[in-house]
Amino acid sequence: MEEKFKIGDVVLSKMGRDSGRHYIVVATEDNFVYICDGDLHKSDKPKKKKNKHVKAVGKRSNYIEAKLSEEGKVTNTELRRAIAEFEEEIDA
Repeated sequence: MEEKFKIGDVVLSKMGRDSGRHYIVVATEDNFVYICDGDLHKSDKPKKKKNKHVKAVGKRSNYIEAKLSEEGKVTNTELRRAIAEFEEEIDA
């Protein structure tokens, strides 16, 4: 089965109390993704969500993807910065 999401993808939560918030995929597993935003869900405790409960927005943070593949971790500040840059693109 083809994987729908990749590490570094920016996604929008569709369900739950965090619906409408943007996150970055930090890991994938079968029908689940692990997402963080550096604020509500920190990098040391990512949120596990079903694929059907998040929506891809068509953007990827290459910096976060590279950092996770090289070092295996990212800081909360880096996650917040990547999401803020994406949200600025939307507003512009």
